[in-house]
Amino acid sequence: MTFKVISRTLLNDLGAQARQSKRSRLHHNIHDSYDDPCQKLLNAVGTDSYIRPHRHALDPKDECLIAAKGLFALIVFSEAGEIERIEKFGTEKFFQDTSIVSLGVNLPAGTWHTVLALVPGSVLLEVKAGPFDPSAAKEMAPWAPEEGSAEADAYLEHLHSVASSA
Repeated sequence: MTFKVISRTLLNDLGAQARQSKRSRLHHNIHDSYDDPCQKLLNAVGTDSYIRPHRHALDPKDECLIAAKGLFALIVFSEAGEIERIEKFGTEKFFQDTSIVSLGVNLPAGTWHTVLALVPGSVLLEVKAGPFDPSAAKEMAPWAPEEGSAEADAYLEHLHSVASSA
């Protein structure tokens, strides 16, 4: 295992690189290998990044999401795509807003969800049991628009609207 430092500079650099990427997000692995028993990564997510709702059911493992920087909304869906829960979480800076009291969430395997960045430069720390099988990473929600489609922009706007009023 390699010693790694997660610095403010790293988080800022990831946010800047995410802004330049086509998908407005960028991940940075902390673990050394897909075979590691604990998969850890940083995921810089832009406010305009659409993460298609999905679940981790093909290789069912819980997922822990912690705000390393910024503010997020986790949106949980029913099997039919109805919003069941919105949980805002962020760094201590955002605790002044009494509706935001969480640093993160632990999401049970098989839960339909997406994550929205609510402020620019937001970075998630994601932790999941390994090993990681890329072929079974995600099952995309059949009721949600595909990433990159014209419908995805309108759907992302809708999700942001719902999250901001939660």
